[in-house]
Amino acid sequence: MSIIETDAVLHEAHRDNHTHRDVNGGWLRPAVFGAMDGLVSNLALMTGVAGGAVSQQTIVITGLAGLAAGAFSMAAGEYTSVASQRELVEAELAVERRELRKHPKDEMRELAALYESRGVEPALAQEVARQLSRDPEQALEIHAREELGIDPGDLPSPLVAAVSSFGAFALGALLPVLPYLLGATQLWPAVLLALAGLFGCGAVVARVTARTWWFSGLRQLVLGGTAAAITYGLGTLFGVAAG
Repeated sequence: MSIIETDAVLHEAHRDNHTHRDVNGGWLRPAVFGAMDGLVSNLALMTGVAGGAVSQQTIVITGLAGLAAGAFSMAAGEYTSVASQRELVEAELAVERRELRKHPKDEMRELAALYESRGVEPALAQEVARQLSRDPEQALEIHAREELGIDPGDLPSPLVAAVSSFGAFALGALLPVLPYLLGATQLWPAVLLALAGLFGCGAVVARVTARTWWFSGLRQLVLGGTAAAITYGLGTLFGVAAG
């Protein structure tokens, strides 16, 4: 086998094996954490109410109200947050677009200086900046990436963020209520299902972290279970005091 063939084979092997996990989380992270938030908050709310020795109907109504209120709150908050962030980015892009139109040479020199600061030879940096600045949209994208750290073609959607947050939170918050809707008359089936869901969400989170699935699952189970236990104790305390 020739040296060229050997290098080609090694390059293919490197390309196949040199992969990274999605460090940004993509859709997985907001979906899993949204569901986890719904699970923990609604489980804690329901156990707190149940600790006060209220009726089964009250617990169910509390769980459904917590699901609806939390899901709408999450959706509204996420929409406002992402919309505000997008508006800020678009305003900054408008500034950069105006500078490229009014002062193209200054912006080209700025880009060349940036490449020089990263070790590119001055003459080469200027030539690269000149060629990249031919297309105004390409120049805008490069300046946005280098100066603002954003991709103009990949801005987040407020509507997608709101809908996904609503759905993920509602799904997580539904788990503690589900046993009651299926005929359960005691709290423990709801707690067991919710804890299983917490472990499952924690295990899925391991896909975007360096932890093992069982460690992430147990950690989330302990945290969520602790929150539920504390609110149950507070509910019991308040119920006794009120009685």
